[in-house]
Amino acid sequence: MSTTTLSPLTLRPGNVTLAELRRIHAAPLPLILDPAAGAGMRASQATVQRIVDEDQVVYGINTGFGKLASTKIAHERLAELQRNLVLSHSVGTGDALPDDVVRLILATKAISLARGHSGIRPEIVDALLAMANANVLPVIPAKGSVGASGDLAPLAHLACVLIGEGQAKVNGSVVSGTEAMRSIGLQPFVLGPKEGLALLNGTQVSTSLALAGLFGAESVLAAALVAGCLSLEAIKGSVKPFDARIHEARGQAGQIAVAAAVRALLDGSAIDTSHPHCGRVQDPYSIRCVPQVMGACLDNLHHAARVLATEANAASDNPLVFSNGDVISGGNFHAEPVAFVADIIALAVAEIGAISERRLSLLLDPGLSGLPAFLIRDSGVNSGFMIAQVTAAALAAENQCLANPSSVTSLPTSANQEDHVSMATYGARRLADMVRNAAVMVGIEAMAAAQGMEFDRRPVAPTLGTGVSSLPPEGVQPALGRPGGWLKSSPLIEDQFAAIRQRVAYLEQDRYLAPDIESMREWAQQSAWPAPLLRCLPSHA
Repeated sequence: MSTTTLSPLTLRPGNVTLAELRRIHAAPLPLILDPAAGAGMRASQATVQRIVDEDQVVYGINTGFGKLASTKIAHERLAELQRNLVLSHSVGTGDALPDDVVRLILATKAISLARGHSGIRPEIVDALLAMANANVLPVIPAKGSVGASGDLAPLAHLACVLIGEGQAKVNGSVVSGTEAMRSIGLQPFVLGPKEGLALLNGTQVSTSLALAGLFGAESVLAAALVAGCLSLEAIKGSVKPFDARIHEARGQAGQIAVAAAVRALLDGSAIDTSHPHCGRVQDPYSIRCVPQVMGACLDNLHHAARVLATEANAASDNPLVFSNGDVISGGNFHAEPVAFVADIIALAVAEIGAISERRLSLLLDPGLSGLPAFLIRDSGVNSGFMIAQVTAAALAAENQCLANPSSVTSLPTSANQEDHVSMATYGARRLADMVRNAAVMVGIEAMAAAQGMEFDRRPVAPTLGTGVSSLPPEGVQPALGRPGGWLKSSPLIEDQFAAIRQRVAYLEQDRYLAPDIESMREWAQQSAWPAPLLRCLPSHA
């Protein structure tokens, strides 16, 4: 995919924003490194070269690695040391990481190295950005990192391409590393002192996977708030639990924001004003407690966003080179911050799906919803949404298992030199499956809620005036026996209702539902949501 028609994004290491990272994830676009970053990279690379020239012994520059850190390497074998490091660590397995994640990895690796603490040539950072700009994407197996000495194995597969090894995707075809480098007009690098280690150390893979999970969680949260509003309207639920005074009395920021977003989504609803004396005082928690549950999820996403934005800008390899010439070994490659927030995102995604599945169950239960059983006429012959809810329940249970924390799992590696690890990479990688599961659940709820809005509770006589249309929404076929006009929800919810009906038709009788569910999954994973929702989300704010 060409990036030439898109506006370039200038990366300012240490100050790249979450919104900018979201743009990189969303689609290929030209990336430019802030020229001011060059001086720091050149200074740190000169420090490394001075250490080599003076034959000082410094870990990672002229020693072995891990348990072999005390083994000094002769000057004439330093290039061999760096090449062997990359090759020996290229032990990943499993499916290749998706293109959008690999774009983030290339960008965040360049950002980290360009902080000027890695002792690496600027030309290597330029090569990483050249690959991203040409959409030349290293083939990085998804599995094989414990998230502690950096994402060693997956980053080694990236580094392999720079030295003419491994594989990359060019124009959708998998080619050799040498051919990939040729496609961007470069010869493979012969790595200098520390350069291989700088490429392999770092948290860029786990961070990029967690960022992708965060962006997906934001979309599903927005979709779930829309679905929740549709469900509330379908059952003629009460909007009183969304009164601002309730949420200000508690003071939780996410709760306040979600309640405000729901009020904005429902503003102008004629359905809401049509039942002021219906006697509905307390809806089930899945409706009434949307601000409390989804607000807590939103708070967790905001916390995760702050941590991940910091980590995406971090110098996380080892050792680090400082402006006074010091080279200090530490542990910035340990991905514990990423591991924790990956678990936090997982909890939020599991809860978003869980409460959505409960609203779906409510819609199908005539005793709670007042709607026909399983949202279908002529039930018995037709099962309606009965088994779609079973699918949602299965995915809710799966997400509850996947939400078990990864960060508390640690297995020592490297002969106990690396005796505590974060497991951040798995913790972040599992978010993609969880987000997809939650999107299916939310999509089914939204589809069912749209169905519920089309039963006899929605139509009214066409003489009622304001808020009533004499015809069904464009493209909607009225159900059998439906009287004259349509009682409308708010403009924002009517827009979402129409968008759903463009994807899936009213369920008059049982049909093959799998394509509808997939289409609604795509709806729930979109990023184009009404402004009141986007204002809540950390990468859009």
